[in-house]
Amino acid sequence: MDATEIKYDPEFEKSLAELGGADAKLCFQCGTCTAGCPSGRRTSYRVRKLVRMAQLDMKEQIISSDELWMCSTCYTCVERCPRRVPIVDIVIALRNMAVAEGHIKPAHKKTANNLYTMGHTVPINDNIKAMRKSLGLPEVPPTVLSNQNAFADLKKIMDAAGFNKIVEE
Repeated sequence: MDATEIKYDPEFEKSLAELGGADAKLCFQCGTCTAGCPSGRRTSYRVRKLVRMAQLDMKEQIISSDELWMCSTCYTCVERCPRRVPIVDIVIALRNMAVAEGHIKPAHKKTANNLYTMGHTVPINDNIKAMRKSLGLPEVPPTVLSNQNAFADLKKIMDAAGFNKIVEE
């Protein structure tokens, strides 16, 4: 039987805290978060496990895991946590860390690219335009798709936040 090598990162706790995940150490592993998690009912996602891995500074295992992306950010875990651990903030901090290190799912990257290049996560194709027209709606919805100034402003914000680096890689 092969043992899995566990890599610990001593700088991980500090990095996680800087990104908004400082309170992971407050969790005492009661399991209330996992028991109430809607995503966990249908997937292998176990938020308690993810938080425990963060407590153990298991950065590489976390940022490369599929489970990191299974949280729907519904905040049920935060509402039920007896210690008020901001679990979703921790998950978001971990995701930001993962993306910064190049761990991003192809579907998420495609969605990010759509937002960056079109100002919308879902492209408006000819079928959608025809359906909108048949419903008496303008072919292009009143979003940044129909307002080039708003799209330019959105792009400036995304560039300032480094969003363009995510989609360019």
